Amino acid sequence: MAVTISLRRMGSKKRPFYRFVATDSRMPRDGRFIETLGYYHPIEKPAKISLAEERIFYWLEQGASPSDTVSSLFKEVGLLEKWSKKKK
Repeated sequence: MAVTISLRRMGSKKRPFYRFVATDSRMPRDGRFIETLGYYHPIEKPAKISLAEERIFYWLEQGASPSDTVSSLFKEVGLLEKWSKKKK
């Protein structure tokens, strides 16, 4: 099973917010997931991002790959830099 860290869309019409989830790569965007890892509110100014870093590092150690959007958000927060330091 290939695990992906991706965004799950929630909220009402034209008022989205997203949850970071660990999911099987074969599942649809809003389908079944393994674990919730945080949330992202793009509507709020500034955008609000909350992450469970320990759990994200756990899934990255297990071989999970973040989606393109998730990796860009992780870069914005500085999580990928922490991950590269932790790996070394």
